[in-house]
Amino acid sequence: MKLTITGYSTALFSTWYLLEELGILMDAGDGLTAALLQKSRKINYVFISHADRDHLTGLLQLNQLNAREGLPVICYPRDSTSFPAMEAFSKKFDPHITGTKWKAVGPGDEIWVKDDIVVLPVRNEHVTTEPHIIRSVGYKVMQVKQKVKPELAGLPVAALKQIIMERGKESTTMEVRTNLVGYSGDTPVVDMQRWDQTGVLIHEATFLGSEGGVKLAAHKNKHSKLEEVMEMVSHIAVEQLILGHFSSRYTAETIDRSIKDLCDKYAVNIPVFRLLPGLTVKDILSGTPVNR
Repeated sequence: MKLTITGYSTALFSTWYLLEELGILMDAGDGLTAALLQKSRKINYVFISHADRDHLTGLLQLNQLNAREGLPVICYPRDSTSFPAMEAFSKKFDPHITGTKWKAVGPGDEIWVKDDIVVLPVRNEHVTTEPHIIRSVGYKVMQVKQKVKPELAGLPVAALKQIIMERGKESTTMEVRTNLVGYSGDTPVVDMQRWDQTGVLIHEATFLGSEGGVKLAAHKNKHSKLEEVMEMVSHIAVEQLILGHFSSRYTAETIDRSIKDLCDKYAVNIPVFRLLPGLTVKDILSGTPVNR
Protein backbone atom coordinates (compact mmCIF):
# COMPACT_ATOMS: atom_id res chain seq x y z
CA MET A 1 0.00 0.00 0.00
CA LYS A 2 1.29 3.45 -0.93
CA LEU A 3 1.58 5.70 2.10
CA THR A 4 1.90 9.47 2.03
CA ILE A 5 3.17 10.56 5.44
CA THR A 6 3.54 14.23 6.30
CA GLY A 7 4.74 15.42 9.67
CA TYR A 8 6.39 17.81 12.08
CA SER A 9 8.22 16.72 15.20
CA THR A 10 10.40 18.84 17.48
CA ALA A 11 10.83 17.90 21.12
CA LEU A 12 9.04 20.26 23.54
CA PHE A 13 7.25 22.17 20.79
CA SER A 14 5.04 20.02 18.57
CA THR A 15 4.66 16.54 17.08
CA TRP A 16 2.13 15.21 14.55
CA TYR A 17 2.09 12.82 11.58
CA LEU A 18 -0.63 12.50 8.91
CA LEU A 19 -1.10 9.11 7.21
CA GLU A 20 -2.99 10.60 4.30
CA GLU A 21 -4.43 7.53 2.52
CA LEU A 22 -5.75 6.14 5.80
CA GLY A 23 -7.23 9.36 7.19
CA ILE A 24 -5.15 8.85 10.35
CA LEU A 25 -3.36 11.47 12.45
CA MET A 26 -0.74 10.35 14.95
CA ASP A 27 -0.56 12.94 17.73
CA ALA A 28 -1.86 16.46 17.26
CA GLY A 29 0.76 19.03 18.15
CA ASP A 30 0.47 22.75 17.59
CA GLY A 31 0.31 24.10 14.03
CA LEU A 32 -0.91 20.98 12.26
CA THR A 33 -3.95 22.57 10.58
CA ALA A 34 -1.94 25.60 9.46
CA ALA A 35 0.54 23.25 7.81
CA LEU A 36 -1.99 20.86 6.28
CA LEU A 37 -4.72 23.37 5.35
CA GLN A 38 -7.46 21.53 3.40
CA LYS A 39 -5.68 18.20 3.79
CA SER A 40 -6.57 18.33 7.48
CA ARG A 41 -10.15 17.59 6.43
CA LYS A 42 -9.05 14.08 5.41
CA ILE A 43 -8.47 13.20 9.06
CA ASN A 44 -11.08 10.81 10.44
CA TYR A 45 -9.13 9.22 13.28
CA VAL A 46 -6.70 10.86 15.70
CA PHE A 47 -4.46 8.68 17.86
CA ILE A 48 -2.81 10.55 20.74
CA SER A 49 0.15 8.88 22.42
CA HIS A 50 0.13 10.82 25.71
CA ALA A 51 -0.94 14.07 27.32
CA ASP A 52 2.22 16.17 26.95
CA ARG A 53 1.07 19.49 25.53
CA ASP A 54 3.35 19.34 22.49
CA HIS A 55 1.39 16.27 21.34
CA LEU A 56 -2.17 17.54 21.75
CA THR A 57 -2.50 21.32 21.55
CA GLY A 58 -3.52 21.16 17.87
CA LEU A 59 -6.67 19.21 18.72
CA LEU A 60 -8.92 22.18 19.40
CA GLN A 61 -8.38 23.79 16.00
CA LEU A 62 -8.49 20.47 14.14
CA ASN A 63 -11.76 19.56 15.82
CA GLN A 64 -13.26 23.00 15.28
CA LEU A 65 -12.62 22.69 11.53
CA ASN A 66 -13.47 19.01 11.04
CA ALA A 67 -16.18 18.00 13.49
CA ARG A 68 -19.22 16.22 12.06
CA GLU A 69 -21.50 13.53 13.37
CA GLY A 70 -19.36 10.63 14.56
CA LEU A 71 -16.06 12.08 13.37
CA PRO A 72 -13.29 12.62 14.02
CA VAL A 73 -12.69 9.79 16.47
CA ILE A 74 -10.07 10.92 18.99
CA CYS A 75 -8.34 8.00 20.71
CA TYR A 76 -6.23 8.56 23.81
CA PRO A 77 -4.60 6.53 26.63
CA ARG A 78 -7.43 5.27 28.77
CA ASP A 79 -6.15 6.46 32.17
CA SER A 80 -5.13 9.96 31.10
CA THR A 81 -7.55 12.39 32.73
CA SER A 82 -6.45 15.30 30.55
CA PHE A 83 -8.61 14.16 27.65
CA PRO A 84 -12.03 13.99 29.33
CA ALA A 85 -11.27 17.48 30.66
CA MET A 86 -10.33 18.63 27.17
CA GLU A 87 -13.47 17.07 25.70
CA ALA A 88 -15.68 18.88 28.20
CA PHE A 89 -13.95 22.21 27.57
CA SER A 90 -14.05 21.90 23.78
CA LYS A 91 -17.77 21.07 23.74
CA LYS A 92 -18.48 24.12 25.87
CA PHE A 93 -16.17 26.35 23.82
CA ASP A 94 -17.41 25.11 20.38
CA PRO A 95 -20.93 23.65 20.83
CA HIS A 96 -21.11 22.56 17.17
CA ILE A 97 -18.41 19.90 17.69
CA THR A 98 -20.53 17.63 19.89
CA GLY A 99 -20.54 14.92 17.17
CA THR A 100 -16.85 14.18 17.74
CA LYS A 101 -16.14 10.84 19.42
CA TRP A 102 -13.60 10.68 22.23
CA LYS A 103 -12.42 7.14 22.90
CA ALA A 104 -10.23 5.89 25.76
CA VAL A 105 -8.01 3.04 24.53
CA GLY A 106 -5.34 0.69 25.79
CA PRO A 107 -3.49 -2.53 24.95
CA GLY A 108 -5.89 -5.22 23.82
CA ASP A 109 -8.26 -2.78 22.09
CA GLU A 110 -8.80 -2.81 18.33
CA ILE A 111 -9.87 0.37 16.56
CA TRP A 112 -11.12 -0.37 13.04
CA VAL A 113 -10.63 2.64 10.77
CA LYS A 114 -11.45 0.86 7.50
CA ASP A 115 -12.76 -2.59 6.57
CA ASP A 116 -9.18 -3.84 6.27
CA ILE A 117 -7.29 -1.48 8.59
CA VAL A 118 -7.17 -1.84 12.38
CA VAL A 119 -5.09 0.16 14.86
CA LEU A 120 -3.71 -1.49 18.01
CA PRO A 121 -2.55 0.54 21.03
CA VAL A 122 0.78 -0.60 22.51
CA ARG A 123 1.91 0.34 26.01
CA ASN A 124 5.20 2.24 26.11
CA GLU A 125 7.55 3.49 28.81
CA HIS A 126 7.38 7.29 28.49
CA VAL A 127 5.30 7.73 31.65
CA THR A 128 6.20 5.66 34.71
CA THR A 129 3.03 4.12 36.16
CA GLU A 130 1.78 0.91 37.72
CA PRO A 131 1.41 -1.90 35.14
CA HIS A 132 -2.38 -1.62 35.09
CA ILE A 133 -2.35 2.15 34.50
CA ILE A 134 -2.16 3.29 30.86
CA ARG A 135 -1.11 6.90 30.32
CA SER A 136 1.23 6.58 27.35
CA VAL A 137 1.00 4.36 24.27
CA GLY A 138 2.34 3.76 20.79
CA TYR A 139 0.23 2.39 17.95
CA LYS A 140 0.42 -0.32 15.29
CA VAL A 141 -1.51 0.24 12.07
CA MET A 142 -2.36 -3.20 10.72
CA GLN A 143 -3.70 -4.24 7.32
CA VAL A 144 -5.99 -7.27 7.58
CA LYS A 145 -6.49 -9.73 4.74
CA GLN A 146 -8.08 -13.12 4.34
CA LYS A 147 -5.84 -15.70 2.65
CA VAL A 148 -6.31 -19.33 1.70
CA LYS A 149 -5.04 -21.63 4.44
CA PRO A 150 -1.58 -23.04 3.57
CA GLU A 151 -2.78 -26.63 3.62
CA LEU A 152 -5.38 -25.77 0.95
CA ALA A 153 -3.27 -23.46 -1.22
CA GLY A 154 -2.38 -26.12 -3.78
CA LEU A 155 -5.89 -27.41 -4.35
CA PRO A 156 -7.67 -26.87 -7.69
CA VAL A 157 -10.31 -24.15 -7.75
CA ALA A 158 -13.08 -26.75 -8.12
CA ALA A 159 -11.93 -28.52 -4.96
CA LEU A 160 -11.90 -25.23 -3.00
CA LYS A 161 -15.41 -24.42 -4.19
CA GLN A 162 -16.57 -27.85 -3.03
CA ILE A 163 -15.11 -27.29 0.45
CA ILE A 164 -16.76 -23.88 0.64
CA MET A 165 -20.12 -25.38 -0.31
CA GLU A 166 -19.79 -28.10 2.32
CA ARG A 167 -18.17 -26.23 5.22
CA GLY A 168 -18.46 -22.51 4.43
CA LYS A 169 -15.88 -20.03 3.18
CA GLU A 170 -14.47 -19.45 6.65
CA SER A 171 -13.16 -23.02 6.64
CA THR A 172 -10.81 -22.24 3.72
CA THR A 173 -9.28 -18.92 4.78
CA MET A 174 -7.25 -17.46 7.61
CA GLU A 175 -6.75 -13.89 8.78
CA VAL A 176 -3.34 -12.39 8.06
CA ARG A 177 -2.30 -9.10 9.65
CA THR A 178 0.55 -6.96 8.33
CA ASN A 179 1.99 -4.10 10.37
CA LEU A 180 1.97 -1.22 7.87
CA VAL A 181 3.04 1.52 10.28
CA GLY A 182 4.42 1.49 13.80
CA TYR A 183 4.32 4.71 15.83
CA SER A 184 6.42 4.68 19.01
CA GLY A 185 5.14 7.84 20.67
CA ASP A 186 7.64 9.19 23.19
CA THR A 187 9.47 6.33 24.87
CA PRO A 188 12.88 4.84 25.54
CA VAL A 189 13.69 1.53 23.86
CA VAL A 190 12.89 -1.26 26.30
CA ASP A 191 11.47 -4.07 24.19
CA MET A 192 13.84 -4.75 21.28
CA GLN A 193 11.23 -6.87 19.46
CA ARG A 194 8.23 -4.55 19.80
CA TRP A 195 8.42 -3.26 16.22
CA ASP A 196 9.66 -6.39 14.48
CA GLN A 197 8.00 -7.02 11.10
CA THR A 198 6.99 -3.37 10.58
CA GLY A 199 6.69 -1.69 7.19
CA VAL A 200 7.30 1.93 8.24
CA LEU A 201 8.48 2.63 11.78
CA ILE A 202 8.08 6.20 13.08
CA HIS A 203 10.23 6.45 16.19
CA GLU A 204 11.29 9.29 18.42
CA ALA A 205 15.00 9.99 18.92
CA THR A 206 15.07 12.99 21.24
CA PHE A 207 18.70 12.72 22.25
CA LEU A 208 21.78 11.82 20.24
CA GLY A 209 24.07 10.70 23.06
CA SER A 210 24.70 10.46 26.78
CA GLU A 211 23.04 13.81 27.44
CA GLY A 212 19.81 11.84 27.20
CA GLY A 213 19.96 11.77 30.98
CA VAL A 214 18.91 15.42 30.96
CA LYS A 215 15.15 15.73 31.28
CA LEU A 216 13.12 17.86 28.92
CA ALA A 217 10.68 18.80 31.66
CA ALA A 218 10.15 18.42 35.37
CA HIS A 219 7.71 15.54 34.84
CA LYS A 220 10.70 13.19 34.38
CA ASN A 221 9.13 11.36 31.47
CA LYS A 222 11.47 9.14 29.48
CA HIS A 223 12.71 9.49 25.90
CA SER A 224 14.84 7.62 23.37
CA LYS A 225 18.44 8.13 22.42
CA LEU A 226 19.23 7.85 18.73
CA GLU A 227 21.79 5.10 19.24
CA GLU A 228 19.41 2.78 21.08
CA VAL A 229 16.84 3.20 18.31
CA MET A 230 19.39 2.35 15.62
CA GLU A 231 20.66 -0.64 17.57
CA MET A 232 17.09 -1.92 17.96
CA VAL A 233 16.36 -1.52 14.26
CA SER A 234 19.50 -3.46 13.38
CA HIS A 235 18.09 -6.52 15.17
CA ILE A 236 14.57 -6.55 13.71
CA ALA A 237 12.79 -6.50 10.36
CA VAL A 238 11.74 -2.94 9.51
CA GLU A 239 11.40 -1.79 5.90
CA GLN A 240 11.69 2.00 6.39
CA LEU A 241 12.52 4.18 9.39
CA ILE A 242 11.34 7.73 10.14
CA LEU A 243 13.10 9.48 13.03
CA GLY A 244 11.68 12.55 14.75
CA HIS A 245 11.29 14.42 18.05
CA PHE A 246 14.92 15.56 18.01
CA SER A 247 15.84 18.18 20.57
CA SER A 248 16.21 21.65 19.04
CA ARG A 249 19.65 21.88 20.68
CA TYR A 250 21.06 19.91 17.71
CA THR A 251 21.91 21.29 14.28
CA ALA A 252 20.81 19.57 11.09
CA GLU A 253 24.42 18.68 10.32
CA THR A 254 24.94 17.08 13.73
CA ILE A 255 21.76 15.01 13.45
CA ASP A 256 22.53 13.79 9.94
CA ARG A 257 26.12 12.92 10.75
CA SER A 258 25.02 10.98 13.83
CA ILE A 259 22.45 9.02 11.81
CA LYS A 260 24.98 8.15 9.09
CA ASP A 261 27.62 7.10 11.62
CA LEU A 262 25.17 4.86 13.47
CA CYS A 263 23.90 3.31 10.23
CA ASP A 264 27.51 2.34 9.54
CA LYS A 265 28.12 1.14 13.09
CA TYR A 266 25.03 -1.10 13.18
CA ALA A 267 24.95 -2.00 9.48
CA VAL A 268 21.49 -0.44 9.01
CA ASN A 269 20.81 -0.54 5.27
CA ILE A 270 17.09 0.27 5.15
CA PRO A 271 16.04 3.80 4.10
CA VAL A 272 16.26 6.17 7.08
CA PHE A 273 14.38 9.49 6.98
CA ARG A 274 14.35 12.23 9.61
CA LEU A 275 12.33 15.28 10.60
CA LEU A 276 14.74 18.04 11.53
CA PRO A 277 13.76 20.43 14.34
CA GLY A 278 11.47 23.23 13.20
CA LEU A 279 10.62 21.80 9.78
CA THR A 280 7.41 20.34 8.37
CA VAL A 281 8.17 17.56 5.88
CA LYS A 282 5.59 16.68 3.23
CA ASP A 283 5.42 13.13 1.85
CA ILE A 284 8.41 12.04 3.93
CA LEU A 285 8.92 8.71 2.17
CA SER A 286 9.31 10.35 -1.25
CA GLY A 287 12.39 12.23 -0.10
CA THR A 288 16.01 11.11 -0.10
CA PRO A 289 16.99 8.96 2.89
CA VAL A 290 19.77 10.36 5.07
CA ASN A 291 21.86 7.20 4.58
CA ARG A 292 21.80 7.23 0.77
